[in-house]
Amino acid sequence: MSEPLPKIYLVRHGETAWSVEGRHTGKTDIPLTDQGEKNAERLRSLLEGIRPVKALCSPLQRARRTCELAGFGGNLEIEPDLTEWDYGDYEGRTTAEIRRKRPRWSLFRDGCPNGETAEQVGIRADRVIGRVRAREADAILFAHGHLLRVLAARWISLPPRDAALFALSPASVSLLSYEHSKDEPAIALWNARGDKLQ
Repeated sequence: MSEPLPKIYLVRHGETAWSVEGRHTGKTDIPLTDQGEKNAERLRSLLEGIRPVKALCSPLQRARRTCELAGFGGNLEIEPDLTEWDYGDYEGRTTAEIRRKRPRWSLFRDGCPNGETAEQVGIRADRVIGRVRAREADAILFAHGHLLRVLAARWISLPPRDAALFALSPASVSLLSYEHSKDEPAIALWNARGDKLQ
């Protein structure tokens, strides 16, 4: 009988004041809202029974706090490559504000002036994927919406800009794994927010 294939759980942090307002929140280190903390606590029951070898987490407090409230703080390893997209000049701005000056702007296609492109975020995502695949064990990653979308795209060998096709809510759980073998990476679950992982 073959060994089970590794699973990689992706957890987007709970809501912040800026995520509620639709502001691009990259390196600005803001806390969860009260509702964000409640949603992060609810993740504990959603993730019940999952015992990965390692919990990798962005260094930013919104991801670290979500990791702690979800019950994985004792097994936490900070992973700088899980930091959110560097939005450069667009940090703190909404898409609507940006499009007043650049009407056809798309984050995944155009990137951010003095920040990162999708390809640069993809390089960081590829490094994380390399690390978790090398461990050949279950892992859980606590990070940010745009970074996790790029990571999922890269997991299944899509270009980073195709991450635009994956919507991801705060305090959600997704699952990366394989279809039949390690040669067939797949997205097994996406954007779960209910009481149980299905």
